[in-house]
Amino acid sequence: MYLDAIGKKLEDFDASFVYWDSNELKRRTCMSWNSIQDNFFHDKDFPKAKIGGKWYYPAKEVEAFLRKWILERVN
Repeated sequence: MYLDAIGKKLEDFDASFVYWDSNELKRRTCMSWNSIQDNFFHDKDFPKAKIGGKWYYPAKEVEAFLRKWILERVN
């Protein structure tokens, strides 16, 4: 029962992110900035926006992109 409640809170917290910054992107992918740039950052379909001097990534769109991206590499 406790684990279910904790899981629900974590899902709610995760859903509260609209945008990620580069640090969150690195954390979510478990990749270094260099690996991100080498693998998918420059892909024309990777959703990103530079505002001022900082990159932002729409969370839901990036999650969808990353799922598709990794599956293309595995198959």
